[in-house]
Amino acid sequence: MLFCNTQDLQTILNILYILNELLTVGGGRRVGVFVSKGGTGILLQLVLSGSKESPPSEELMLQLHSLLAKVGPKDRKFGVKARLNGALNVTVNLLKQNLQNHKLLLPCLQVLRVYSSNCNVSFPPSPARSLTLSTPLSFPSSLHHPPNPSFSLLSVHPTLSPSETNARRAVDRAHVPVLLYIYQDWHRNDTRHRHMLIRKGVLGCLKNITNIKLGRKAFIDADGMRILYNTSTVSTVTKLPKSSAGVCLIMRKCFPKNRLPLPTIKSVFHHQLPHVPAGGPVAQLYNQPLGGENDDIETDINKLRPKETHSRPFEELKIYERFFLELSEDFQVMQDRHPFVSLVESSTSKNLINIVTFHFKTSDSPIFIQGGGAEETLAEEWAEEEEGGEGAVLEVPDTALLLPLHDPDLYVEMVKSTRSVPQYSEVAYPDYFGHVAPTFREHILERVYGVQRTKIFQDIERLIHPNDILDKVVYDLDIQSCPVIDDGESLKFNSQFESGNLRKAIQARKFEYDLVLNSDINSNHYHQWFYFEVSGMRVGAPYRFNIINCEKSNSQFNYGMQVLMYSVQEAISGRPRWVRTGTDICYYKNHFSRSSIAAGGQKGKSYYTMTFSMTFNHKDDVCYFAYHYPYTYSTLKMHLQKLEALRTPQIYMRQDILCETLGGNSCPLLTITAMPESTSNDQICQFRNRPLVFLSSRVHPGETNASWVMKGTLEFLMGSSPLAHSLREAYIFKIVPMLNPDGVVNGNHRCSLSGEDLNRQWQSPSPELHPTIYHTKSLLQYLAAIQRAPLVFCDYHGHSRKKNVFMYGCSLKETVWQTNISATSCELHEDLGYRTLPKILSQMAPAFSMASCSFVVERSKEATARVVVWREIGVQRSYTMESTLCGCDQGKYKGLQIGTRELEEMGAQFCVALLRLKRLTSPLELRNHAHLLDVESDLIETRCKVSSLLEDEPQMIDLLNRNTHTHTHWLAVN
Repeated sequence: MLFCNTQDLQTILNILYILNELLTVGGGRRVGVFVSKGGTGILLQLVLSGSKESPPSEELMLQLHSLLAKVGPKDRKFGVKARLNGALNVTVNLLKQNLQNHKLLLPCLQVLRVYSSNCNVSFPPSPARSLTLSTPLSFPSSLHHPPNPSFSLLSVHPTLSPSETNARRAVDRAHVPVLLYIYQDWHRNDTRHRHMLIRKGVLGCLKNITNIKLGRKAFIDADGMRILYNTSTVSTVTKLPKSSAGVCLIMRKCFPKNRLPLPTIKSVFHHQLPHVPAGGPVAQLYNQPLGGENDDIETDINKLRPKETHSRPFEELKIYERFFLELSEDFQVMQDRHPFVSLVESSTSKNLINIVTFHFKTSDSPIFIQGGGAEETLAEEWAEEEEGGEGAVLEVPDTALLLPLHDPDLYVEMVKSTRSVPQYSEVAYPDYFGHVAPTFREHILERVYGVQRTKIFQDIERLIHPNDILDKVVYDLDIQSCPVIDDGESLKFNSQFESGNLRKAIQARKFEYDLVLNSDINSNHYHQWFYFEVSGMRVGAPYRFNIINCEKSNSQFNYGMQVLMYSVQEAISGRPRWVRTGTDICYYKNHFSRSSIAAGGQKGKSYYTMTFSMTFNHKDDVCYFAYHYPYTYSTLKMHLQKLEALRTPQIYMRQDILCETLGGNSCPLLTITAMPESTSNDQICQFRNRPLVFLSSRVHPGETNASWVMKGTLEFLMGSSPLAHSLREAYIFKIVPMLNPDGVVNGNHRCSLSGEDLNRQWQSPSPELHPTIYHTKSLLQYLAAIQRAPLVFCDYHGHSRKKNVFMYGCSLKETVWQTNISATSCELHEDLGYRTLPKILSQMAPAFSMASCSFVVERSKEATARVVVWREIGVQRSYTMESTLCGCDQGKYKGLQIGTRELEEMGAQFCVALLRLKRLTSPLELRNHAHLLDVESDLIETRCKVSSLLEDEPQMIDLLNRNTHTHTHWLAVN
C-alpha cells in the first residue's frame, strides 16, 4: 500500500532498492509471486507518472527499468500492459534522449528486448521499430572490453526491424559491414562463447536485412559470404549447431541466383501434337494445393452429388460393347474358345529397334549396349566376340527360377514394337535381365544431423573458391552428335533407353557431378523421375551426385528414403537386383531460379537439389540409378505375355487393345474372370451377372510403384490358389494396367506426350490428346448406361510425400464435415460402405494405414479419376490407392523401406480384400465357399481384431463378427 500511495521520491526509491535486492536474490519464484500480486502494473504506472516530471528522475527510471527487465520475462501479458499504460512510449523516448548515457540506456534496451519478445501482436509501434536502426552502431574494438549498451541493442534489433523499410534504412546507413565486423570480432575473441546473445543478435539483424534484394547485394558487396563461411567451418563453431543453421540460412539466401546450364528449360525432345479444335482441354496446374487443406475442400454441395444424367447418348457408347463380350458370351463351343488376344505386333511395325547386343570391350571393360543386325542372335554375337579375342563372353545369370515371369529374349521382342520419341536403340541391363527382390530388409536411412548444412557449405565453396571447379560437361543430350564425353578422367553417363531420364551431366569437381533431368516431353517442368547409367568409376572414391532441377518443396529423401542402384557386376555374380543405396542424402532449395513460365506464373521460385554420396565396390562397373524401381512399358507387355502361360481352362482371360496412344503405342485392356463350370443357363447367367471391378494404374509415369502393385494383383488373379479361383468366380475384372504408356516409354514423370497430367483430364478428356483417358472413361460410361457400373473402381498411384499405403475416397458427409456448409441430415444421407474396403485392407495388409486415408473431395482433385468416377459414373467405392515411394512408419514394416516384394504383396492383398468385400455384400453367393474362410484368415495378422474394423459402423461390425449369410441391403451396391 505504501508503494502505491506515497508521493515521496526517496521513499519510492528505497522501496525499489529493496525490491531489486529481493527479486535478484529470490530468483524466479519471487518474481512470479510479485507478478501474481499485480506488481507489473504498479511498476508500469510509476514509469508513466515519473515521466511526467520535468525532467524525469534518472535514478527512478534506472531502478524501474532494471526491475521491469527482471519482471517482464515472467509476465505473459507484459507487452499488452506496457502498451495500455503508455509505458512503452516512455521507454522509447528515454532511449532517444539518452543515446550517450550508457548507465540508463542499458536497462532501457533490456526492457525493450522484453517488450519485443513478449507480445508480437501488440508490439512494436513504428517509432520503436526505427529507433534501433537510427541509432549509431558504435562498438569497442574488441570483445576484450566489457559489453556496452550497443551490444544489448543487437539483441533487440532483430525483433524490431523485420520490415522492408527498416531493412532499407539499415542498408542505406551501412550497417551491414559493421554487423559483419562485429561478427568477426565475436568469433575471434569470444572463444568461450560467453556473449552468444551478440552472435544471435548479429545473425538476426543480417537475416532481416537480407530479406530484401538490396540487403542481399550489400551483404555480397561486404564479402559476407566469405566471412560467414570462414567463421562457420572451424572447429569452435561445430559445437553450436543452432547458430550454424542461422549462418547457413543467410548464406543460402544470399547465394547469387543463376539459371540452369541449359539452352532452354523445355524438354530436349518434342512430339508434334494433333490439331485440336478451339475450346480444347484446360491445362492443369502443377503446384496443386495439398489434399486435406481447408481452403481446397469442395464446398459446393451440387458438385458433391452424383450426376443424375449421363453426358453422352447411349448410341454413341454402343461401340464399346465389343470390349464386354463376356456379358453376352454363351460358351456353346467352349473347347474351341481361346479368350486371349495378343498385343505383340508384327515385325514390320514402324520405328523398330534393332536386335540388342551386349558386349565386353575387354575383360575389364564395362558392358555397353548398341544396335546390331536384325538377323543376328545374342549367342552368335557373344561367340564372335570370344573367337575374335576382343572381348569376353557375358555370363548371363540364370534368373529363370527366380523370375518365372521374366524372359530376356521375349523382352527384346517387346522392345521392338515399342515406339519412343527419341527412337531409343538401347536396352538397360536391369530391364533386360530383370530384378529379384532382396531377401534382406532395407531399413529407412537414419539421417545424420547437419548433413544438409554440410552439403550447402560445400556448394558455397564453389563461390568462394572458383579455381577448384572443373565445370566440365560430360553428358549432354542437347548435343546430339556427341552426347557422351569419354576422357578417362570422368564418369560416363547414359540414359538413352526406355524410361531413361538424364539430360545433362556436369563434372563440378573431381568426384562431384551436377545432373540435370529432362522435362516431360512438350513441357518445361515436372522434374522428379530419374533413371540413368553410370560407368567408368573408381573403387572407394567418394562420389557425390547432385540432381539440381527438382521442383517439389520437400521430399522423402529428407526422411530416410534412398536412391536405387543396380550393379551389373553384382548381377553377373548372381545378384540381379535393385538395392537402396547412398549416404548423406538430403533435399534442399538451391540457387538456380525457375522462370515464371516454368513455375506456373510465380516469380522468384527456386529449384531444389537432391544430393547423395556414393562409393562403388567394383572397378569399371556399370551401375544404374533410379528414383524408384523401374517398370517399363516393354516389361508390362512381356509380363502380359508370360501371364498367358498361366492361363488354365478354368480362367477366362482376354486382352484387347483399348486404343493407340499419341506416340503410336497400344494401351492394353485386360478382362479376367472364371470360366463357367458348364454351359447351363444358370451357370451362364451367373457368369454374365458377376459384379465388375475396374482397376487402372500408372497414369503418372514416375510412380513406378503403382505398376509393381498392379503386377502383384495380376499374378494373384491368374494364380491357382483357392482364393484366386474364388475371386475369379466372384467378379469380372476389367484392368487398364498402364494408362500412360507414352510417358513411361519416354521417361516422363507426370505427363503424357500432350504435356498434360492425364489424371486432371477425366472431366472432359480429348479423344485426340488424351485417348487412354477418353476411352477408359467411355468404358465406364457404357457400363453405367447398361446399369452395370463397377462395384469398385481403384486407380493405383504412388505418393512422394507420405509413408505407408493408403487410399483416397469420396464422401459427401466427410467433405461437408470439414467445411462450414450448413446442411440437414436428410441432405447428407450417404451409405457408409465406401469405408469398408479400406478398413478390410487395414486389417490384412501390414503396409496399409487407415489413419492416412482420406475421403474428402478437394477442388483441385475434381478432374481426377476417383472423383469423376464417383460423381459421374455413380461408383460409391471409387478410390485412389497410394503407395509410398519410401517406406512405412507403422505396422509390421515399420522402419523399413518398401520394396518390390512388399508392393506385389500389396497387390495380392488388395485382391483378398475384394473377396472379403464380396462375402460382406453378397454373402449368399459364397455360401458354398465357407472353407475359404480359414485360408483367408491365415492372411490376416492374429493381433488384428474384427471388432476394430469399423469403429463407427456397428452394423458392419456385427456382419463381420457373425459371418452372416443374410443378404444385407445396407451394404448392397447401387
